[in-house]
Amino acid sequence: MRMLITGISGFLGGVTARRASAAGWAVSGTYFGNPADRGERLDIRDRRAVDDLVRRARPDVVVHTAAGREDWPLIADGSAYVALAAAGAGARLVHVSTEAIFSGRDGEYDEDALPDPIYRYGAAKAAAETAVRAIDPSAAVVRTSLILGHGRGLPEKLTHDLAAGRANGLLFTDQIRKPVHVDDLADALIELAGSDYAGVLNVAGADAISRYGLGLLVAERDGLDPAAIPHGPMPPGLTLPADIRLTIDRATGLLRTRLRGCREFVPQDAPSPA
Repeated sequence: MRMLITGISGFLGGVTARRASAAGWAVSGTYFGNPADRGERLDIRDRRAVDDLVRRARPDVVVHTAAGREDWPLIADGSAYVALAAAGAGARLVHVSTEAIFSGRDGEYDEDALPDPIYRYGAAKAAAETAVRAIDPSAAVVRTSLILGHGRGLPEKLTHDLAAGRANGLLFTDQIRKPVHVDDLADALIELAGSDYAGVLNVAGADAISRYGLGLLVAERDGLDPAAIPHGPMPPGLTLPADIRLTIDRATGLLRTRLRGCREFVPQDAPSPA
């Protein structure tokens, strides 16, 4: 079985590639800014280029992990082009989405919750979801949360940078998420690649925790001084969602992969080089 991973040079894409290969998949991928083994450069904003690459790769499954923070054409249009190309090639699509599509006003969100984004990135990811589900109703759309693992997740790096004075800002005490380990998320994507599950599935960790609480776990694991971590509530006027807890009842009933909580996996997860 052939798996094509967009964004294979990224954190999630790279881990998914390694774990899929270990599970017996023949893996290829695409990258844009950072070259990667088994990867071919692709700008997913170019519909013709996407069509051409997918046609040549002849994948059985496309796992779409490529992302960008402020690039609407890449996030929204690119996701649509990937979905169109996968459908045209008869390939199953597993599309990675995010909790950022929600405002945080409701706290808990299940798979039937409707997007209500309050900032640009969330709006672009919501548009991508809409396009993917319209183009290919059989696709799996995986909504996830903060991704950690092996010291390489952005929340882990930010904690180190803040503690060392290399970055400005705060870890918010009132911004709640359900962080997921990158290995668990990758294994869930691989499971879904081999299934016929259609529609939205929340794949997040089991524990709800504040950004600052998560930073304290990382600090304890890595021997950082917790007093050196700037923290506090979200500043007034900051347009970011506060409390987003993705419910994972459906995923825990469906998947073999166990979705661990950060209070379990952070202390056990020794940082490692790339």
